[in-house]
Amino acid sequence: MERERAVLVTGAATGMGRATVLLLAAKGFRVYAASRTPDSFEDVSDGNIVPLKLDITDPQSVERAFGAIDSLDILVNNAGYGLVSTVEEMQEEQMLEQFDVNVFGLLRVTKHAIPLMREGGGGVIVNISSFLGKIGLPLLTMYNATKYAVEGITDSLRYELRDFGIRVHSIMPGFFDTQFARRNLVINRATFDEESPYAAMVANLAPQIVEQINRGNDAKEVAVLILRIIEDPKFPARVTAGEKASKFIPMRRELSDEDFERRVREYYNL
Repeated sequence: MERERAVLVTGAATGMGRATVLLLAAKGFRVYAASRTPDSFEDVSDGNIVPLKLDITDPQSVERAFGAIDSLDILVNNAGYGLVSTVEEMQEEQMLEQFDVNVFGLLRVTKHAIPLMREGGGGVIVNISSFLGKIGLPLLTMYNATKYAVEGITDSLRYELRDFGIRVHSIMPGFFDTQFARRNLVINRATFDEESPYAAMVANLAPQIVEQINRGNDAKEVAVLILRIIEDPKFPARVTAGEKASKFIPMRRELSDEDFERRVREYYNL
């Protein structure tokens, strides 16, 4: 009898993480639904879901969580948030925390997952990146930087882990309606102060981004992509998801830096 495949999903409480947990559990995977609030799955009776308390910024929390996992076949690095701030006005603590969650947290979890996959003869790692891991936007500089880092980690890990039968992929979503704007955007108050030298840019751009997120694609689309990646050993290294990503990423590849920047400025009236 084939062994039940085990999946760990970080940031599982809401949005893409929750959608992925529910879909993979329904497909018969044993899913460790990892988040700081594991009780968020109290309303779900699926026996394939194992709520797991995990704070990816705390090495001891990561250690404890992996102590409860015997084997692992798939890791979905989904946890993350976005800092909305100019570079000039951001605080040191905000800068470090953005990288601690989106980059170092991903690395902490991945570091523990790799030996389990290697010992099991292979596996799949899916990093939830962003189309902003390939293009820049003002006010989201630190978020952009972390997602650029995730793309670099994905590329390098593909070389490191290939001989162990561990595939590494990234999904680059555009703007999705995942409560991200309501729960996962952290605002620097100085940037949003009416006395900020960037007040005009904030007044123009911030409402556009929030509206595009709240009117974005359904999180289930990403969950379906994750399932496709798991099931297809020849799936491409990275894939876009959602309207904004499918619009901007090909454009970024085709245009010069200057022409692409001009298009973005026109699109967002910058």
